[in-house]
Amino acid sequence: MNDLPSRDPNESDPFEDIVAAETDRDPDLAMIEAGSRTLRTQGGLPQADVPIRPADPEVDKALRAVEAELATRWGETKLEPSVSRISALMDVLGEPQRSYPSIHITGTNGKTSTARMIEALLGAFELRTGRYTSPHVQSITERISLDGAPISAERFIETYDDIKPYIEMVDGQQEYRLSFFEVLTGMAYAAFADAPVDVAVVEVGMGGSWDATNVIDGDVAVVTPIDLDHTDRLGATPGEIAQEKAGIVKQDATVIMAQQPVDAAQVLLKKAVEVDATVAREGLEFGVVSRQVAVGGQLLTLRGLGGEYDEVYLPLHGAYQAHNAAVALAAVEAFFGVGSQRPEPLDADTVRKAFASVSSPGRLEVVRRSPTVVLDAAHNPAGARATAEAVSEAFDFSRLIGVVGASGDKNVRGLLEAFEPIFAEVVVTQNSSHRAMDADELAAIAVEVFGEERVQVEPRLPDALEAAITLAEEEGEFAGGGVLVTGSVITVGEARLLLGKG
Repeated sequence: MNDLPSRDPNESDPFEDIVAAETDRDPDLAMIEAGSRTLRTQGGLPQADVPIRPADPEVDKALRAVEAELATRWGETKLEPSVSRISALMDVLGEPQRSYPSIHITGTNGKTSTARMIEALLGAFELRTGRYTSPHVQSITERISLDGAPISAERFIETYDDIKPYIEMVDGQQEYRLSFFEVLTGMAYAAFADAPVDVAVVEVGMGGSWDATNVIDGDVAVVTPIDLDHTDRLGATPGEIAQEKAGIVKQDATVIMAQQPVDAAQVLLKKAVEVDATVAREGLEFGVVSRQVAVGGQLLTLRGLGGEYDEVYLPLHGAYQAHNAAVALAAVEAFFGVGSQRPEPLDADTVRKAFASVSSPGRLEVVRRSPTVVLDAAHNPAGARATAEAVSEAFDFSRLIGVVGASGDKNVRGLLEAFEPIFAEVVVTQNSSHRAMDADELAAIAVEVFGEERVQVEPRLPDALEAAITLAEEEGEFAGGGVLVTGSVITVGEARLLLGKG
């Protein structure tokens, strides 16, 4: 990695304090059981904010009961494009989503990381935040956060119990019952109103115009990079997909637009004109001025709507995370009126403090050393290309082994092709989801991309992790082998549990 810029040795530097805290941390050993086999793990890395199962057996039982009830509803992949049901629920709840301003985020990749950065910035400026993101990595309670932390299992259960009678009322009036995602959205909006929050940061589930989250009128609409995903539901080109995602842009809002394909940008700009929205575009009104690889992340200079912010330490890897940071900063500036109502920028020290606190579980997250095991939830070709580039930049692996478990409804070939240049070998597997692609079916595609000699099949994820770690260790303890687990948020979440993170 590059050396950090030299500084006066007598000058106190918060960034160097952060680096020291990271590099001086003593690792500890943790042994975990994975089925009938044991994975050798070395821990000591900071735990991200992913909740574990409740310690109280009664609370855990109650949470499982709520999860079981939610599981009887339409899953997130079965959709009836309409906001009629969620609108009916909001109506009987008294429109809780209108009791606070909101920042609404759509796009193909980077939504959750961007939402976490926005949340951190708002919290640093002493605003009480509510964040709603999906899907979850390990626990369903991750989806609803207050003040930067997932709500407790107890509060999750209470929120569900509070609105359950209204859910049942709406179910009885509609052609279709509320879906899993619609119920969770209603819970989030109700929890935010009950808190109450000063601002909600809301990530769409899919698309925009008919997404359940779209009963809010976001003061700021954020559009992260649009690429091909969910093409069977959203469209076959970035421009067609942008038509759906542009649905979150409301009258007189401010649109923060990441760099986009030309056809997607045209659609978004046209929508902004139609509703008199103000647009800020990455690369023109804001952007990344410079970035330098640093210990545990990167050092950035960002240009916001109100000026430049230098020496911003971001403890996340990859150029795409730097661009997410620029988008998040512009969104928060727009929320505070920087560039319109107020000419001065945000306080730079507060911005630095906020970014230095950001975590994003399952996004290039290191969960083990010797050999290094990295988790990344890339699940489409665009995300995989960004991850492959970031891994090559941030880690000096002499030999990288991939563990891939993907969903059957994704462009798996494109995902594997993106990773082919950086994987010495790939171990294909499958997660426990009913959506998971069969390991043998995935292997057949992998053999076409990698060649038979570079593909190993282990249908059970614990076996796949063990096999990959063994392959990474073949060059010796100090040779620099590594493992990247990827292909699905569910695969990453299950691997995280197996490797002792939660």
